Amino acid sequence: MGLWDRYVTSNLVSCACASKPIMKQRAKVVPLAEGVVLELGCGAGTNFPYYDPAKVTKIYALEPSDAMLDKARRAAGALGYGDRIEFLKAGAEAIPLPESSVDTVIITFVLCTIPDWQGALKEVHRVLKPGGKVYFSEHGLAPDEGIAKWQRRIEPVWKPLAGGCHLTRDTRKMFEENGFVLQDAETMYLPSTPKIAGFVAWGAAVPA
Repeated sequence: MGLWDRYVTSNLVSCACASKPIMKQRAKVVPLAEGVVLELGCGAGTNFPYYDPAKVTKIYALEPSDAMLDKARRAAGALGYGDRIEFLKAGAEAIPLPESSVDTVIITFVLCTIPDWQGALKEVHRVLKPGGKVYFSEHGLAPDEGIAKWQRRIEPVWKPLAGGCHLTRDTRKMFEENGFVLQDAETMYLPSTPKIAGFVAWGAAVPA
């Protein structure tokens, strides 16, 4: 990791991913997690305050970035979650957990950055127990062609500045075309957010 990514990009991404509209999205899905949980791309630990300690027995916090892991460890310590969270330094394309080992997978504002997102969803399918669920909230391709056109134009410049974030990935299609069925999926434009980055989809996904 270069100095720019470690000291600039990580802080910019952490700040953007903790904006008020995005935090409200996290609050819609993270408290639904139960049992043994895998969080893909835990980042700075922004989701940690939203887990329900009465429902969650263990959290595997997966994150490939050293800079983000440092932030996440501090966040976990401040919440007193040190004995409940195990950090996994790895990419989502190769999750270091056994098959059928987690009850819930949490995916929030991270599918946009994973290079091999198809491989990541295949791994999520592998580690979920029978009856397990994915709870997600992601931004992506807007349904309005005028906005989508600008997303496609801006994305090449946006990606290197925003830690590899893609603006044009279609969250619902990504799940549906890679072995999952959506449940109670909803969409909207986030308030107080530029529309090129503010179209979100959230809900639950289960293996087909």
